[in-house]
Amino acid sequence: MNQETTVIQVLWDGPYSWPGFEDDNYLPKIPRVPGIYLQTFEYQQGYLIYAAGLTQRPVPVRFREHTRHYMNGDYNVLDLTAAQQGIRKEIWHGWGYAREHRDEFEGQKSKILEAVRRQLAGFRIFVADVGTERRLLERIEASIMNHLSQQPSPYSDVPDEGMMLAPRWNDEPPMLMNNRSKAKLYGLPECLEI
Repeated sequence: MNQETTVIQVLWDGPYSWPGFEDDNYLPKIPRVPGIYLQTFEYQQGYLIYAAGLTQRPVPVRFREHTRHYMNGDYNVLDLTAAQQGIRKEIWHGWGYAREHRDEFEGQKSKILEAVRRQLAGFRIFVADVGTERRLLERIEASIMNHLSQQPSPYSDVPDEGMMLAPRWNDEPPMLMNNRSKAKLYGLPECLEI
């Protein structure tokens, strides 16, 4: 990096509850800020990242959409206990599989939805208000997910693969993101190129 490299300070605030599960896990509500968020699981006195996401709207608004997709079987559903041990064990495989296997989902719906509720209650959410500039949000999200995929087990085991990501384009100058959090976020370095 040269002297001209832009450095962004990112403060990860949390953990917060998945909206609607505050009475289950006794965590505070997600603040109504836009930006980047991390879906994590408790892991060894810290948090293991499952996914990074972005929104230009308040995070709780985006999470209402996520909740709907989970309840419709559109997303992957993990065994919470296994995830908290750094093991990826799917209860239901969402995405393309879910679209092609609706009968299977309907036949197992009560079991899958119970696992969804456990997963949503078990998520610990971290948010960073870095504004709403789309390319910045996309670059941060992509850098985090790509970095996790290159980490050793279990940091690379639990996150979903195959997300549609938009990392830095070749004609965009690199930037650095300095990550700060009061909590231990496993797999997320103090400094990451975006």
